[in-house]
Amino acid sequence: MTRDALEHHQIPLYFVTVLLAAVFGLLAPSWAHSLNEWITPAIAILMYAMFLQIPFLDLRAGLSNKRFLSALLLANFILVPLLVWALTRGLVERPALLVGALLVLLTPCIDYVVVFTHIGKGDSRLMLAATPVLLLLQLALLPVYLGVMLGAQSEGVVVAGPFVQAFVGLIVLPMILAVLTASVARRSSVVSAWSGAWAWLPVPAMALVLFVVIGSQITSVVRDIELLVPVIPVYLGFALLAPWMGVLASRLCALPAITARAVTFSASTRNSLVVLPLALALPEDVRGLAATAVILQTLIELVAELIYVRLVPVVVWPANR
Repeated sequence: MTRDALEHHQIPLYFVTVLLAAVFGLLAPSWAHSLNEWITPAIAILMYAMFLQIPFLDLRAGLSNKRFLSALLLANFILVPLLVWALTRGLVERPALLVGALLVLLTPCIDYVVVFTHIGKGDSRLMLAATPVLLLLQLALLPVYLGVMLGAQSEGVVVAGPFVQAFVGLIVLPMILAVLTASVARRSSVVSAWSGAWAWLPVPAMALVLFVVIGSQITSVVRDIELLVPVIPVYLGFALLAPWMGVLASRLCALPAITARAVTFSASTRNSLVVLPLALALPEDVRGLAATAVILQTLIELVAELIYVRLVPVVVWPANR
C-alpha cells in the first residue's frame, strides 16, 4: 500500500479502530484500563509525526491567498467562537462538560481536515498550506477564549501548572522538534530519510491514539452517559450549524467553489486529539468527564464528516464546480 492510499483510506481505518477499541474496552475493562499509561506517549508520537507534515517553513504559501485566508480566519476565529459561545450557554452549571466542549469546539482541525476537504471537492492543497496559521492562532487564542467563556469558573477549572506542562510537553516541544527536523532535512540526506519515514506515521499514529484513548475511556463513556447527555445537543447543533459559518465567511469574501468548500470543512472539523492532552491535564474533579466529552465529540464528528463529503459539494456553489 502506498502512502497516498493509506491517507485516502484513513477514515474507514479510524472507524474500524474506534469499533475495535470500544469492543476491547467493554469486554476486557481491566486490560483496557492499563492503556491509560500509553496515552501520553502515543499523543506525543502523533504530534511529532503530524507536525512534520505541516509546512511550517513554507508559511508564506499559507498567506498568499488573501481572500481564502481572510475567510478561513473569519470562520474559525470569529464566527465559530460566537456559535460555540451560544451553543454552550446551557452547560454553565456543568463545568466539566463546558470546558471539554470549549476545548474541542474552539480549535480547528489541522490534520484529517485536509483529507475530508479533498474528498469533498475542496482545495486540499490550500488547506494544507494554511495549517501552520491555523495551529499557531488557535494555540494563541484558546486561553483567551477559555478566559472569556468560562468567566469566573476558569480559575477553578483550568489550573495553570498542569495545563501549561501538557501544552508545552505534548504540543510545543513536538512542534519545535518537527520544525528543526524539517530545517535540517533540507541539508542532510540522513535526516531527510528520517523525515520521509515519519511521513508514513500520521495515520497509524492517529489510529493508535484513537485505540488507546477510546479503549481506556469507553467504560467511562458508558458509565457517565447520563452525565454526557447535556453535551450531545451541543455537538449535534455544532455539526449542523458550523458548516454554515464557513459558507457565510466564504460568501462575504467572495470565494470560488473549491476554496469555499475548504473553508466550510475547516469550520466544521475540530482538533480533538490535539486538545485531548489539555483535557487530561485539568483538575481531577473535572478531568475524566471533560476528556470523555472531547472523545464523544470525535465520535459524533466522524459520522458528520461522512455526511459533509456528500452534501458540501452539492450545497457550496454547485454551479461553479
